This record gives sequence, structure tokens and C-alpha cells, in this order.
Amino acid sequence: MFNYLRTLRHPARYHGFDKKPPFFEGWYFKLIDASEQHRYALIPGIFISADPARRHAFIQVLNGSTGQAHYFQYPAAAFGAARDRFEVQIGASRFCSDAISLQIDQDGQSLRGDVRFLGTTPWPVTWRSPGIMGWYAWVPGMECYHGVLSFDHELQGGLTFAGAALDFSGGRGYIEKDWGQSFPAAWIWMQTNHFAVVGVSLTASIAIIPWRRSAFPGFIIGLRHEGRLYRFATYTGAVIERLLIADDHVWWMVADRDYRLEMKARRAEGGLLYGPTRQEMHKRVDETLNAAVEVRLSEKGGRVLFTGIGRHAGMEVQGDLDRLLALQTQT
Repeated sequence: MFNYLRTLRHPARYHGFDKKPPFFEGWYFKLIDASEQHRYALIPGIFISADPARRHAFIQVLNGSTGQAHYFQYPAAAFGAARDRFEVQIGASRFCSDAISLQIDQDGQSLRGDVRFLGTTPWPVTWRSPGIMGWYAWVPGMECYHGVLSFDHELQGGLTFAGAALDFSGGRGYIEKDWGQSFPAAWIWMQTNHFAVVGVSLTASIAIIPWRRSAFPGFIIGLRHEGRLYRFATYTGAVIERLLIADDHVWWMVADRDYRLEMKARRAEGGLLYGPTRQEMHKRVDETLNAAVEVRLSEKGGRVLFTGIGRHAGMEVQGDLDRLLALQTQT
């Protein structure tokens, strides 16, 4: 319990000390170079299974331009984390809030280099609302927790992957994370920080949340525009006015007492990533970095505050979507 309270106001830090299985924790680093030709997602993490043979650390790499994905697996003993700050080491690679350093040589693949993050912008943390989870962060034993460690920041440095030099200097990045027992039974996630105006960033997700022998469709959305964070979430009292899922797009509209947010995301092909169940890391997550999201923020009175199209959007539409939609219509 002490560790739980200690890490509550520090979502970026490793939460797995003394956790009993099943437990997973993973950080998500999105890197897009200045030319927007090179788009990568790097996902370091650890999976703690009740079966010792399945416990391991990992670094996933998604090439968003091609959809090619790699899963580099390490012994659980190769994972290390600081207790007083966000700093994680997997093998010879290191990850923290302001930089990553990669040294991966595995399965005939080589990925090396260093990238720094300048001007990171995390989701605000207070005692009442310690991060994007709001007061739900105080609830122990939830299936999955979420954190946004930086909406948008500048990149400096580069990587060499399979002999190709990737210069990310002047590009833009994004960082988030998940931890808990398992990914949800169904979810939609979208994120983009490539709008016409630098600094605008959107992250939005909805998922089936188990709750007291039942479930509900919980959602959390943050739109950062002109230095202000517009929050729409189950815990803020916002409501879903429309949610439509088609083969080629997702149309989602939410509103609270003051504002309305409309999002129309164009789906795109991606690559397969590994996601956690309670038993194992299972290859079931189809993620793209090639989606696009049309965004419109307006006051309830009708005045439009922002419109734009987010490029190179990360997007996942996964699981039992019929159940997710059915729960949404019941609320």
C-alpha cells in the first residue's frame, strides 16, 4: 500500500515493485522526424506472470511507415527501475522522462542510438486528480491504469536501425503508459500531435471497464490547445453524444456542460503488437501510425474554438466492439 500511495502522484514511475501476478507495465514513446517520413513507436515494458516461464521484459518497435513490428524479449532479470524517478533499464537500453538510449542486438536486428526530449508536457497531476485517470487513480485493483507523460515535445538525436540512419532532430514526440493486470476486453484509442499548429495534441480512449461485477464504457479525452487542456471524461461528467465505428472510420462526439468535441478518425492499416492478457503477452493489437483525425472543439452556444486535422495519428480499435457499443447505449 505504501508503494501504491508513493507512486500515485507520479504516473511515469514504475508501479510494479512488490506486485503479485498477473501484472504488466509498459511505456509508449512515439517518435516522428521533422520530415514526417520516419514514424516509430517504441514500447519497453515487463510482464509478470504466475507462470515463471512466461515472465519477461520486452522492447517493442513499430515502424509506422511500413507497419513492420518487432518484439525483442529479455529475461525478467534484465529489467530494472528506479524507485524515486522514472528511469527504466532493459538490457543495455535505458528509458526516462527526457531521453531514451537504445542498444538492441537481437534476432539479427540492430537498433542503437540516443534521442532526447525537449519541453515535455505531462498531463497535470494533483491530489484530487493524479493524472489522466482522475479520481479513478485512487481505486486499487483496477484492470488497467493509464498515464500521459507528455502530450508533445521536440526531439533531438537519432537512431540507427538495420543499418539505416534515422535523424529525429527537430521532430515531435509523445509519451504515455499503461499498467495493471490486463488490457480491456475492448477499446478505441487515438492520439495525434501533428496539427497545422505546433503544440496542439489530442489523446482519446474509451474501453470496457470492469466494475463491481458489471462493466461500463469509461472514456478519457484530452485536447491541448493554446496551452490549455480541455478534458472530457467519465469522471468529469462528460457524456457521449455519438459513437459510430465503421470499417474505414470512427466518429465520436462528446460534450460536457460547456463544450462539445467532435472527432472523426480515418482508420488505416498498421502492424501487429503484443498486448497483455492475464496469462501472457499475446499478439492481438493492431496499431497504426497512419490514421488522421478531424477535430472540432466548440462552445455549447455554437462558437468554434478550434478545428484541425491531426496527421500521423496512432490508432487502435480492438476487442469486443459490439459489447462496447451496447454498454455505451445503455448509459
